[in-house]
Amino acid sequence: MELSPEIKKYINKSVLCWLATASPDNVPNVSPKEIFNYYDTDKIIVANIASPQTVRNIKENKNVCVSFIDILLQKGFQIKGKARIITKVDSDFLEMEKILTEMTGGDFPFTTITEITVEKTKPILAPKYVLYPETTEQEQIASAKKAYEI
Repeated sequence: MELSPEIKKYINKSVLCWLATASPDNVPNVSPKEIFNYYDTDKIIVANIASPQTVRNIKENKNVCVSFIDILLQKGFQIKGKARIITKVDSDFLEMEKILTEMTGGDFPFTTITEITVEKTKPILAPKYVLYPETTEQEQIASAKKAYEI
């Protein structure tokens, strides 16, 4: 499934994503990831920085979910798909590494990358948009700034 321009826009606007994995015995693990981007037309890539549990889980169970939002707008996406761990011997590693290293400025070394092939996408909306459909994005941003004391 291709990533839409809107999904790519939210990836670019999001500070963190949350990557959910599960162990072989179905113990869930959710981990914040700061260095992530889209790759090709249907993939999300994540630098594995201090992520040993995530990597172990993916090696045993490829099903993952990643979510990200614009924290002020409080809109974003949930992505479900299959993950694989990319290492330096994989042909795509150097190209992916370049994208992610540009984001880190080289300050956060990583030796593996999680590649997620998108299978399903779903928008994430703050409940206020659903409960009060007349809520504008400007009102939501103002409300979030007040709540976060920005």
